[in-house]
Amino acid sequence: QVQLVESGGGLVQPGGSLRLSCAASGSIFSIYHMGWYRQAPGKQRELVAEISSRGSTSYVDSVKGRFTISRDNAKNTVYLQMNSLKPEDTAVYYCKAFKAVYNYWGQGTQVTVSS
Repeated sequence: QVQLVESGGGLVQPGGSLRLSCAASGSIFSIYHMGWYRQAPGKQRELVAEISSRGSTSYVDSVKGRFTISRDNAKNTVYLQMNSLKPEDTAVYYCKAFKAVYNYWGQGTQVTVSS
């Protein structure tokens, strides 16, 4: 069992930056692949970025070059650095830990990009 708690969301102007954090507890963090997802009002949840247990990363096209996912296994934490934010990045952002048939989600953190 893995418990995930996201933080770092908030209101930011277009072009600004935020760093989201997801702190994990309850199991061996380093063995899990981690992902950041987001869900905007009226839309389906979508994958934003993933990082494997070995550190390989992938991104949805809309955030490539602007967002960076990273992990610190010593701190049991995964991060999402978001730069050059756009209004269309507004959503609730969720952290996910997964491996084989196991999936665990955090409660989400709101990111609002608006002037």
